[in-house]
Amino acid sequence: MASDPRAGSATATIPLQSSLPPVRPRLDSVDLLRGLVMILMALDHTRAFFSNVTFYPLQLDRTWPILFWTRWFTHFCAPVFVFLAGTGAFLSTTRGKTSAQLSWFLFTRGLWLVFLECTVILWFGWSFSINFRSIGAAVIWAIGWSMVALAGLVFLPVRYIALFGIVMIAGHNLLDPLSPERFGAFDWLWRILHIQGPVLIGADPAKPSFVIGVGYPLVPWIGVMAAGYAFGSMFLWEAKRRQRAILSLGLILSALFFILRAANVYGDPSAWSVQKSPLYTFFSFINCTKYPPSLLYLCMTLGPALIVLACVERATPRFLEPVLVFGRVPLFYYLLHLPLIHGLAVVIRQGGPGYDLPVVYAVWIGVILVLYPVCRWFANVKRRRRDAWLSYF
Repeated sequence: MASDPRAGSATATIPLQSSLPPVRPRLDSVDLLRGLVMILMALDHTRAFFSNVTFYPLQLDRTWPILFWTRWFTHFCAPVFVFLAGTGAFLSTTRGKTSAQLSWFLFTRGLWLVFLECTVILWFGWSFSINFRSIGAAVIWAIGWSMVALAGLVFLPVRYIALFGIVMIAGHNLLDPLSPERFGAFDWLWRILHIQGPVLIGADPAKPSFVIGVGYPLVPWIGVMAAGYAFGSMFLWEAKRRQRAILSLGLILSALFFILRAANVYGDPSAWSVQKSPLYTFFSFINCTKYPPSLLYLCMTLGPALIVLACVERATPRFLEPVLVFGRVPLFYYLLHLPLIHGLAVVIRQGGPGYDLPVVYAVWIGVILVLYPVCRWFANVKRRRRDAWLSYF
C-alpha cells in the first residue's frame, strides 16, 4: 500500500485548513538537497565574475588544490537540479494533477524557461547588454527543453520512463565519435544535442547572422530528468523502505563510478592518467566531462547526492533549516543571484583583474545572506497564495 509521500520528512509543510483547495506539500529532504546545490551554484558564479584566475580551474597543469575543489564541488549543481526537477514533476501527480494537466504544465513551463534563458538571464544576468544576434543555451535552457521532452513522456508507464532515462544516461557516450559534419544539413541539430560550442546560422560562417552558444547540449539532460521523474515514484513507498532504497541507489551509483573510472574503458571521453603526485592523480580520476555530462560524471555527482538525500530523509538538521528557503524558490533565486553577483562585480572590480579566492568566498557568503530574506519572503508568498503563475517560478 502506498504511503503518504510526506512520511519520513519531519518538517514537511502541511496545509492548516483542510477546507481550502489542496496546497502542494513540500518534501523537506528534496528542498534541502536542492537548496544546497543552489548555494553551491552561487559559489561557481561568484568565482566566474570575481576570480583573478584566467584559466579553467580544473586544468591540472595549472590549478592548485583549493581552486580545483572550488570548481569541482559545483559539479553537483546541474545534475541534482535537473534530476530533482523530474522528481518534482512526478510528485505533482500525487497532488491531483492528471497526466494531461502535468504534460501541459511541463510543456509551457519548459518553453518559459527557454525564453528566460535566451532573454532575461542572458541580457540582465550574464551580459548586461541586449543582443538580438545571439542567445546562450546554458542550464536553464537544458532544463526547459528537458521539461518539454518530459511533457511527452509522462503518458508512458513509469517503468518505461525509467528505462528511457537510464538508456540515455548509460548509452549516450557511445555517440561520442559522431561529429556534426556526419549529419550534413542537420549538423546544427547534433551540436545542440551533443556537442558543446557555437551553432552558426547564416550563409557565411565567418559572419553568421545568428549564433546559439550551446553551453549545455541536451543529451543526456533529458534522460536525467526522465530518471528523476521515475525516481519520484519511490516517494510513494513506506518511509523506511524508501530511505533504504535511496541510500542503496546512491551507493550503487558511487561504486559504479569508481569501478568504471578505474577501468578507463567506457563512460567518459577523457581518460584519467597518472600525474605529478597522488593528489593530482586523484584529481585526474574525478575530473570527468560535464559538457555534455558523461555517464561517469552523472554517477559521480548523483550517487553522493542520493546518499545525502537518504541521510536527511527523516528530518532536516536544525542548522540546515535556512537552506530549505532556497530549495523552495529555485527559479526565483536563480533570476536574482546572477544580476546581483554581476552587478557587484561591476561595482567592486571596476574593470580590474579580479581577486584571490578568499575574496571570492567572502562575496559568495555575502550574496547568500542578502538573498535569504528576499527568498524567504517569496517562499511565504507561494505558501499562502494559489495563483497559477506562481507555479512558473
